[in-house]
Amino acid sequence: MTQVFQGRSFLAEKDFTRAELEYLIDFSAHLKDLKKRGVPHRYLEGKNIALLFEKTSTRTRAAFTVAAIDLGAHPEYLGANDIQLGKKESTEDTAKVLGRMFDGIEFRGFSQRMVEELAQHSGVPVWNGLTDEWHPTQMLADYLTVKENFGKLEGLTLVYCGDGRNNVANSLLVTGAILGVNVHIFSPKELFPAEEIVALAEGYAKESGAHVLITDNADEAVKGADVLYTDVWVSMGEEAKFEERVKMLTPFQVNMDLVKKAGNDNLIFLHCLPAFHDTNTVYGKDVADKYGVKEMEVTDEVFRSKYARHFDQAENRMHTIKAVMAATLGNLFIPKV
Repeated sequence: MTQVFQGRSFLAEKDFTRAELEYLIDFSAHLKDLKKRGVPHRYLEGKNIALLFEKTSTRTRAAFTVAAIDLGAHPEYLGANDIQLGKKESTEDTAKVLGRMFDGIEFRGFSQRMVEELAQHSGVPVWNGLTDEWHPTQMLADYLTVKENFGKLEGLTLVYCGDGRNNVANSLLVTGAILGVNVHIFSPKELFPAEEIVALAEGYAKESGAHVLITDNADEAVKGADVLYTDVWVSMGEEAKFEERVKMLTPFQVNMDLVKKAGNDNLIFLHCLPAFHDTNTVYGKDVADKYGVKEMEVTDEVFRSKYARHFDQAENRMHTIKAVMAATLGNLFIPKV
């Protein structure tokens, strides 16, 4: 009998149907409940999981590690200095070797093509922990958090503020459109999402009834928002652009004035973290010293406010990653969704 998820890789949200994404979100909520009640769910007993990290990570690494252990699997971390991926050994050759030793592979790095090659040649499920194009495991956590707060997804409005052409913005736009969530990108024109990403999202929005808006107008962007979401102004690998981004994105900061513009006291604030909301980091202090900006993409007031749900969101990375690994590798009986 055909199984919906078994053996599949999780590389980009667009590879999955609305029903499949909704199932994974709801399955995540179920696994979260099991963990909180101390009910074992060792669906991956005896499995070995490779965690490949070209880029550093806190939440993704911790989430995959704990999720794998909770599921009964053994996670093995392989960092940028531990493997030859694409340097001394081709991605194809590396994939074929790891696929013979591990039952599943997580990859967090720069190239979407690389994670797709790993999936093509390894013969085991591959899970995208982040690339420059997409961040699918983040999306399950984000939309689970939204559903926990509102009891639904369809018809809600999520506004992303900041760098509109990064992986998180791409994924929020496309995933929201698939799930029937109205997604607004509030960004300077220079950082609007790529036309092909917008076209992809608009195609899904026609099917789901969602509305897509790309704008640099604050009033238009946030009116009636249920969710305000932001990310760092400078992505990994772009640190040389700090000065440019601070100047360009300061008007797109999430602050209490922007929250009030939404006109919805029940809205929530999300951030995929880490966040530069004060000067208690090396980067934060450096930017404050150089450019006089003590708070970047979100003010400390909003970050610590009653609207904030980003630590729930961070926890949900683990529950949703667990759901993806269990569904694709755990031989669960899921013949349809």
